[in-house]
Amino acid sequence: MKHDKKIILLSGPTASDKSKLAIQLAKKINGEIINADSMQIYKEISVLTSRPNSEDTKSIKHHLYGFNSVKKNFSTGHWLKMSIKKIKEQWKRDRTPILVGGTGLYFKALTDGLVKIPNIPDDLRIYIRKLQKEAGQKKFYDTLVKIDHLAKEFVLPSDSHRSMRAYEVKKFTGKSLFTFMKKTKSNFNDEIFRKLFVNIPRDLLHKKIDKRVESMFDKGAVEEVKKFLSMNINRELSSNKIIGVKEIMNHIHGKITLSETKELIKQKTRQYAKRQFTWSRGHMRSWEMIYSPNFNDLYKQALDKIL
Repeated sequence: MKHDKKIILLSGPTASDKSKLAIQLAKKINGEIINADSMQIYKEISVLTSRPNSEDTKSIKHHLYGFNSVKKNFSTGHWLKMSIKKIKEQWKRDRTPILVGGTGLYFKALTDGLVKIPNIPDDLRIYIRKLQKEAGQKKFYDTLVKIDHLAKEFVLPSDSHRSMRAYEVKKFTGKSLFTFMKKTKSNFNDEIFRKLFVNIPRDLLHKKIDKRVESMFDKGAVEEVKKFLSMNINRELSSNKIIGVKEIMNHIHGKITLSETKELIKQKTRQYAKRQFTWSRGHMRSWEMIYSPNFNDLYKQALDKIL
């Protein structure tokens, strides 16, 4: 029996059980899962990125996980193109696509479209990053708003990445990033999206993060990083930013103890989760916030919102 086309978007901070929730929803609504996490695309890193395991992928079909080499860059534009193709393929087979992950920019590209901006020269980008570092985010943001008064409408004062992006666009094109954003459109009508964010309390999330990090080491995180290091990856590639790579590398080289390594990874993961919450407040105001300490209740909440 055919059903109305819809796209389920399921986001939330790292370690919030959103992948587990996505699997249960997929079983109920004849769905398949599409990855919306920029770190789970990598082929060679599965433990540190908490990629779904073989048991998960056997029960429900998963797409766009572990396919890109750590030696290759992968952009939001690449992801958007591939995910749109997967969504349409699932619709043709009368499946419901469920996109799950913690990369806010991926979801924004899908729901709002990808901003098309002329390529910024590398020397200008380097100069602006240096400027931001020397001034600090607060002063840099104040300067940005002076040269581009529209920036305060769409750039959060704490968002250093977007602040630098807006600054370089204004300097290079003479136009506000907002001008380019207004011309941007999604490939889909907004009414087909069902947007859910797992709004887990911070104290509970921190406990889950601590538990997950300990589990990573039991599953071979150190061995994974040893293999990564043996590949002589270019330091500029995004795969170096995976939380745990730098910390475990320092441990392997004898600079920090195993206990210090674990604590640093827990701390970095908590900071990352905080940035995910900040993004949700700034860019996911139209999303449904769901949470319950009881997983069955959480599942029922999600199901009510998407049916």
